[in-house]
Amino acid sequence: MKDIKAAVVEQKKGKFNMKSLKLKDLQPNEVLVEIKGAGICHTDLTARDQSYDVPLPMILGHEGSGVVKEVGSQVKKVKSGDHVVLTYGSCGVCRTCLEGTPQYCEKFFGLNFGGERLDSDEEAIDQSKEEVHSRFFQQSSFATYSIATERNVVKVNKKAPIEMLGPLGCGIQTGSGAVINSLKPTAGSTIAIFGAGSVGLSAVMAAKICGCQTIIAVDINADRLKLAKELGATHTVNSDKEDNVVEKIKELTDQGVDYAAETSGVPAVLAQAVKALRWKGKVAVVGAPPMGVTADIDVNEILVWGKQIIGVVEGDSIPDVFIPRLIEYYQNGQFPFDKLVTKFKFDDINEAIEQMEAGKAIKPILTF
Repeated sequence: MKDIKAAVVEQKKGKFNMKSLKLKDLQPNEVLVEIKGAGICHTDLTARDQSYDVPLPMILGHEGSGVVKEVGSQVKKVKSGDHVVLTYGSCGVCRTCLEGTPQYCEKFFGLNFGGERLDSDEEAIDQSKEEVHSRFFQQSSFATYSIATERNVVKVNKKAPIEMLGPLGCGIQTGSGAVINSLKPTAGSTIAIFGAGSVGLSAVMAAKICGCQTIIAVDINADRLKLAKELGATHTVNSDKEDNVVEKIKELTDQGVDYAAETSGVPAVLAQAVKALRWKGKVAVVGAPPMGVTADIDVNEILVWGKQIIGVVEGDSIPDVFIPRLIEYYQNGQFPFDKLVTKFKFDDINEAIEQMEAGKAIKPILTF
């Protein structure tokens, strides 16, 4: 067993408490990673608040990065000493995985939110011998060490700053992939991105990489809109001050945008994004509200105008291909995601979350 220090949520909307735990031994397909950095994502807070049915107590964290310390007997992809980013879990054998879309794995919810290994219920244990769920997104990276599977570790260039790379495994991958992999905008096209958090700003940077001529960022936070301009937005709309966001977007474009990405998770904003599309426009739904939430959308507007609404999980990314590509963009100066980052010591996780919820930190990263 491996001794670890972990941040554990024990009750709904509770604080993250530091615990000394033990990780059980590796299974043949697993990898032990010493965590060097872990991003904090809104999905971690969604799990903490029980908006998704996640078992507690649990070690959360699903944007980990670090150094491989040990591998199981069947692991071929990485070896001890490799630098890796941890990403979402998938089974690899269901129909959607075999079709090359593991982000829609038929066991996705259980593997990523169920807090258990794929083939057993073994968990971390505390000093009183009680189990703590430790498989959040098959990693639970709010800990000094994490056990992941061969499928959800991505080997990365050792020249990249390993403590910074964790968010590429989820939030930043999601926003950039929604544009690059899902919408696939053509050069010279127009796009509106609703929400200027880490996911939305990643979408802004991706739209610039794709050569979009008009990139409109929409948010209520003036500072984030200013950063959006720095990262590639050609226009910004402050939806807290603008009376009619849709009309403003149509003023800036020819009858609306070709593409949109909705990253806020607010149903009314999704309705705006649909209305802001021009004929045959396409919107990617990325923001996730609580289960059961619906949006008020005119079906005839979709039908008559030929508009499309697509759901996007994890940026429609094949992580082993896409994450190294994002790192190359970063190293070439095309994808400066470090401008989104505020670093905190691991012990200061609750302070980092408070700053995130107050809008003072776009993408907090815990360093170890």
